[in-house]
Amino acid sequence: MSRYTGPRARISRRLGTNIFGTRGETQALEKRPYPPGIHGRSRRRGAQNTAYLAELQEKQKARFSYGLNERQFRRIYDEASRRKGVTGDNMLKFLELRLDNVIYRAGWGATRPQARQFVSHGHVNVNGKRVNVPSYRVRKGDVVEIREKSRNNVVLQWNKDVLDRTPPAWLEREDDWKIKVYNEPLREQIDVPIREQLIVELYSK
Repeated sequence: MSRYTGPRARISRRLGTNIFGTRGETQALEKRPYPPGIHGRSRRRGAQNTAYLAELQEKQKARFSYGLNERQFRRIYDEASRRKGVTGDNMLKFLELRLDNVIYRAGWGATRPQARQFVSHGHVNVNGKRVNVPSYRVRKGDVVEIREKSRNNVVLQWNKDVLDRTPPAWLEREDDWKIKVYNEPLREQIDVPIREQLIVELYSK
């Protein structure tokens, strides 16, 4: 599947928030707090916002934050709309349950793109079996761990020791390299600054 490989700071400046979680994006937003492009300075953020633009931007925030292309994201929305419950909550839950996001939440990946790379390179086991598909959806009771042979990886060690990220309440840490999906995430346990109702309104038109 294709993924975005262009300039990250440009996306963050366009959407007005640090999308990929890197220091470079934070610095770019501080130095140039306006959209990119030749007319970026003259465009007041929010001055010409329409309802459609607000909905589109929320969709783009979610899509880029979790590293999905348009087709993948639409597929998740369609599944969420068919399930019982609130469509927006279902959609965010499915995004959070992606294996690459679990690696990120566990603190083994500094960013979601880095966590995605760890999964793709075969450093992760789910219930004792190697899984190298970043979009793999974990379930309640699944045990996710970094493979024994990969635990000496310098980057993984640095992330574990320096980031010291506390997993959300729906994940239960069993040891430094093993985490269990204690439950499915609730909306209040998802800290991504996304107004999911605007995404639902965009796709339901």
